[in-house]
Amino acid sequence: MLNIVFLDGYSLNDADLSAVKALGNYTGYDFTTPEQVLERAAEADVLIVNKVKITANIINSLPRLKLICEAATGIDNIDTTAAAARGIPVLNAKGYSTYSVAEATLGGAIAMLREVTYYDTFVKDGRYSVSSRLFNYDRPTRRLYGRRWGVIGLGAIGHTVAGMAEAFGCEVAYHSISGAKRAEKYPEKSLDELLAWADIVSIHSPLNDKTRGLIGKAQLKRMKHDAILINVARGGIVDEKALADALDNDTIAGAVIDVFSNEPMSAENPLLHVKDPYKLLLSPHNAWSAKESINNLVAAIAENIISFKRDNSIND
Repeated sequence: MLNIVFLDGYSLNDADLSAVKALGNYTGYDFTTPEQVLERAAEADVLIVNKVKITANIINSLPRLKLICEAATGIDNIDTTAAAARGIPVLNAKGYSTYSVAEATLGGAIAMLREVTYYDTFVKDGRYSVSSRLFNYDRPTRRLYGRRWGVIGLGAIGHTVAGMAEAFGCEVAYHSISGAKRAEKYPEKSLDELLAWADIVSIHSPLNDKTRGLIGKAQLKRMKHDAILINVARGGIVDEKALADALDNDTIAGAVIDVFSNEPMSAENPLLHVKDPYKLLLSPHNAWSAKESINNLVAAIAENIISFKRDNSIND
């Protein structure tokens, strides 16, 4: 029977893991520090991780290891080259949070355009109660309908965001990170063209050598002054200092950020010190985390283990 070890189970928010536990001798840890990985994974045949880094040294120090399951889509926390060298498959979960992330993307755009955070605070802190006026226009609002929406990375999530944005009356275009030419419903633009064209730019790409630092000072300067940038992909794609400066200098109007270069983010992160906090909507990397998405993720992990056992004729 396979020994299955999950190193950071907290990431699934107390989900029902019975489907995974039924597939072997299961050991789960809520949270694992880098110093604890080798000890806790020593007897693992199957290692499940979400954000725990699995380096080449770790992979080469675990002689029993046969399979690594990523409890997410992105696998930038795993040294896949080292795993491949030992013949260890790295299986991720695809499509489990597509609608959750897409909804968070659209919701973030609407929240920024309608100044939802500011007006919620205005009412709750008592200013509306003491006002002599029925309406308040401290911060002008804008509608989503009729905006130009630029998608960076037209994969499953990017496609879903594009469809939702179109349903809300937006004109959609995209930029392909891979550069692969394919027939799409939406026009493709170079990155520079897309940034200059769009009212809203949302990022839906993995973090890799092509996307690391993709959006920096020069790219932000190409955007419209009233544009909104949304990053629900990976923090390393956007230069956080450059983004904070762009917001402070009115280079762009606002940003919706769910992911950061270091997570949890440092208290010194420049995004926490933007002069006008209402220009920025932040969330702790949970755009994906709807209850339905977590259930989908557990099912995907279980299916990856089942497929591995079937392909390798492993019987309990």
